[in-house]
Amino acid sequence: MAPSTLGSFLRSFTWGNVRQADSAGREFLTRLARQAPLLPGAGVLAFVDTGSTQKRVYGHKKQGAKFGHTKIQGKSLLVRGLNALAATVSTPLAAPVIAGVRLRGGNAGSAWACGATGTIVVRMDSAFCATGTIAAVRRAGARFSVTIPVTARVRTAIAAIPEDAWQAIEYPQAVWDDQLGCWTSDAEVAETVYEAFTSKKKALQVTARLIVRRVRAPDKKAAEGQGELFTAWRYHAILTDSPLVMLQAEEQHRDHAIVEQVFADWNDGPLAHLPSGDFNPNAAWTMIAAIAQNLMRTAEVLAGPLLAKARAATIRRDLINLAARVARRGRGHLTLHLPEGRHREQEWQTLWTTTCGPPAAAA
Repeated sequence: MAPSTLGSFLRSFTWGNVRQADSAGREFLTRLARQAPLLPGAGVLAFVDTGSTQKRVYGHKKQGAKFGHTKIQGKSLLVRGLNALAATVSTPLAAPVIAGVRLRGGNAGSAWACGATGTIVVRMDSAFCATGTIAAVRRAGARFSVTIPVTARVRTAIAAIPEDAWQAIEYPQAVWDDQLGCWTSDAEVAETVYEAFTSKKKALQVTARLIVRRVRAPDKKAAEGQGELFTAWRYHAILTDSPLVMLQAEEQHRDHAIVEQVFADWNDGPLAHLPSGDFNPNAAWTMIAAIAQNLMRTAEVLAGPLLAKARAATIRRDLINLAARVARRGRGHLTLHLPEGRHREQEWQTLWTTTCGPPAAAA
């Protein structure tokens, strides 16, 4: 008989097995956090970031594949694929770990902590701006920070903000003005109070802080040389009950893009393809990819501070894919000969010592 492969193993999974793997993955992450400092500072502040990515597939026999929206080179397109939803946990001092993941049909909408005992802020993009999502965050005792679409009501609230309330922020191409003692920038931030979801039942309505970032945009309708007279702005608004001051809350919400780094690592690795035509094996594959990502994140933390926030591709290159040689002496005595003078030799030795104890010297 042909030897069993990972593919044949995954094809035996049912949806119940996938949920069991999900539960095992959460328990595995909890135990990793007890053994390694995965989330330093989580006792003070932690962030939960949710996001989804449309994994493009080809062919009509891929179970669950549907057309869904994704961005390619800044443009929103309909792409046939499967939708992977993930929730990550991070701190201001730590790279994200994956707390939960779910593979869904390609046309699914976007709207789904480990050792964190301090303030937890759940950061989400506009696809998650819904009453059910915010209610779930509040039931869990966390704070929310969600991008809100700039609708007519939001524009009316923004227009009511006094002009002297806008503060320039340190932004790309900002310049520090020594005379004024502040940043001169094309980006400014202000906040007001906003009542969201007023069309819903009273219990579902949310009154919170509306923090707005406006960025100067070129006015194509203005005559040449008169752009400064007719200033046009692009607005980016977030709805939040964060306890942080305005500038900190706005800056940290922009860091929500960290979840995209997780998806980029996946696309470079296990999610480069989905191995099966059936949905359940692909869902199990996605769950195993999350477990492997957390294990890799633990390895880089234990290897030392220089790799604590490295990309997964860097860890595979520097700590896993080593040009080593295995030698055998006697019965069962194996010696691993590593390349001498490797640029990550110290980090690899630190990882080995932390997990296995000091390496034995070759005889």
